[in-house]
Amino acid sequence: MELRQLRYFVTVAQEASFTRAAARLHLAQPGLSAQIRQLERELGQPLLDRGGRTVTLTEVGAAVLRHAKAALAAAERITHTVDEFSGLLRGQVRVGLISGAAVEEFDVAAVLAEFHGDHPEVGISLTEDTSERMLAALGRGDLDIALIGMTGADLEPGIGIEVVLETAVVAAVAVADLDYGAEIPLTALRDRPLICLTPGTGIRGVFERACAAAGFEPAIAYEAAAPALLLRLAAHGLGVAVVPALSTEEAAAFGVRTVRIVEPEPRGRLALVWRTDRPASPAAKVLLGQLRIALRAGT
Repeated sequence: MELRQLRYFVTVAQEASFTRAAARLHLAQPGLSAQIRQLERELGQPLLDRGGRTVTLTEVGAAVLRHAKAALAAAERITHTVDEFSGLLRGQVRVGLISGAAVEEFDVAAVLAEFHGDHPEVGISLTEDTSERMLAALGRGDLDIALIGMTGADLEPGIGIEVVLETAVVAAVAVADLDYGAEIPLTALRDRPLICLTPGTGIRGVFERACAAAGFEPAIAYEAAAPALLLRLAAHGLGVAVVPALSTEEAAAFGVRTVRIVEPEPRGRLALVWRTDRPASPAAKVLLGQLRIALRAGT
């Protein structure tokens, strides 16, 4: 029995699918299946029921799963302890960033480059995705750290959070559009064609929750991952873009002007998140500390 076989078994159990587990582990599915069958032969009992549409645990498998998770956690703690005593940082740190969101205020690339220069033995993987999918990946253990847009939903227990940026959510309209003043009540957007970020993003979640609290569902005419594209669509008069606050210069560059949303005023928040309910590797701890310092300095 090998630790990697236990890790494969735990992953298949979590995903309830050999296909999804193989993709998550970056393995070929036949090889993964062979390793699980070898583990079952060594134990003398089937651990997984492969007969249905999804893979489920047998009674023995459910009992073994608890011990497999404990064994993997213990092995991880042993490695971390040795690394801490030796002062060596190695391994892999998995970082997530929100797709298409405005992170120009923070030079994340510079932080990663500095970390890599100080700790060349540590690999860094970078993923760009929506906030909701990255939170799910954090929960599964597929990410160590993520920079997300808060949607307004409650976070599950065991998630650490540090807000690094808070901004108003505003409406952006074409400069030539004279139907809008300096501000607009949220409810006045009820029947307007809206241009929004994609579902799962922070600003979209905050805006939809505000609309739901006001008693209506927003009419989304266009959606895109990048705020810049939303602004270009608004500049051509295709609707009202719902975006983070812009400076006068930024709005002019895109050919729009911003209108403050009031009653209430939605607020977007950018935050670093990480797990607090399981041990992080020494490398992840160090990188998280550097990101918190750098992003805090940028606010």
